[in-house]
Amino acid sequence: MVTDKKDIFGARTTLQGVSRNITYYQLDSLSQRGVQGIDRLPFTVKILLENALRHAGGELVSENDVLSLARWLPGQAAKSDAEYPFLPARVLLQDFTGVPAVADLAAMRSAMARMHGDPQKVNPLVPADLVIDHSVQVDLFGSTLAFARNVEREYERNSERYALLRWGQQAFSNFRVVPPGTGIVHQVNLEYLASVVMTKEEQGETVAFPDTLIGTDSHTTMVNGLGVLGWGAGGIEAEAVLLGQPLYLLTPEVIGMRLVGALPEGATATDLVLTVTQILRKRGVVAKFVEFTGPGLSQLPLADRATISNMSPEFGATSTLFPVDAETLRYLRSTGRDPELVNLVERYTRAQGLFRTDDTPEPQFDDLLELDLGTIEPSLAGPRRPQDRVAMRNLGQAFRTAFADRFKLGQDNGAIENALIRLGTEGGKANPDPVAQREDEEKKAAESKDDNGTNT
Repeated sequence: MVTDKKDIFGARTTLQGVSRNITYYQLDSLSQRGVQGIDRLPFTVKILLENALRHAGGELVSENDVLSLARWLPGQAAKSDAEYPFLPARVLLQDFTGVPAVADLAAMRSAMARMHGDPQKVNPLVPADLVIDHSVQVDLFGSTLAFARNVEREYERNSERYALLRWGQQAFSNFRVVPPGTGIVHQVNLEYLASVVMTKEEQGETVAFPDTLIGTDSHTTMVNGLGVLGWGAGGIEAEAVLLGQPLYLLTPEVIGMRLVGALPEGATATDLVLTVTQILRKRGVVAKFVEFTGPGLSQLPLADRATISNMSPEFGATSTLFPVDAETLRYLRSTGRDPELVNLVERYTRAQGLFRTDDTPEPQFDDLLELDLGTIEPSLAGPRRPQDRVAMRNLGQAFRTAFADRFKLGQDNGAIENALIRLGTEGGKANPDPVAQREDEEKKAAESKDDNGTNT
């Protein structure tokens, strides 16, 4: 359970340039403890460090946890087996895993009542959003009425489940349900739910902090494109976080990828993500954090960033973070976020050194890769795995190589002839072989010429 904590580092300060009184835990305050080089930490580590700093002084996060993270160095992960508590700011659920979670909370309330306690005290301790998207089916299509009819049938099929979720939304605090027909969970998260910077009331003050989360959908990482640190987890881990328990992480290993240049005409985000996936699979980033850097980010729209982050499960990374920058603010405005929130995001991230510009000093990473966006070309995935990228210009040769043992010109081993015979004997009428038919006609013409001396 999360307990009251003290500001043991004296890090709490007032945020300037916002319309109301907001405080935050300043990372630079750690310099008073002799910690240097926080400005060169990867953005991923800075977010984890702020999380530890804000929760320090309670039962879950120690002073040593904070100082160890603040002194993070490249290559440290391979030498350390230390674990750090991480308390995500919120939990994202989809309906397949969310319904059991609600049922578990309901069971806890029943148990509390049997123990003569107050069942109303059983609530998620962190905000949770459940997006219904995994049970949607298509019954009608090709009609303007299709969407409404499909949603109607969705409610009919799953009336009991949705009755439980409606009850849960009304009964529990910190719990919201996004109804079916709204969109897929990671897209709804990106476009509506994620705030980049969150606030909460703490000891009589409004405290700002980075939006972080875990989700029960493997593609929760899509929101990394917005500068929000989060990744997929199992239902048990999600329920533990709902009940105020931390996740424990090993010393983070952060792989940087520097982007330079701009995408050429004709290249798309799909081509870029296939190239990135190929590079990162070759490098090996399983259970590692990936973070993008470099001037090429300024040429990359947020939709393209989200596409890359969405592929984190395919190349094995825990998360793939794009730091907050001017493009992030533009996207927040374009998706209808409150202007006060957009201003808070900019003010907070700049104050914390979490806002990227082309002049921002490059963080230190465990390893740094580089990709020139100008080299990206139209590509295809496969034929079996997404990292098996094939350049469009090499498609013909790649196809012949991949299927050399299946399709050999003129070497069908009698398969076509056997198929024709089988079709005829089973009662069907096989179409004549056009090559054999032409040879028969030429043979008859030659025989006629021999008999008569001329063609007939």
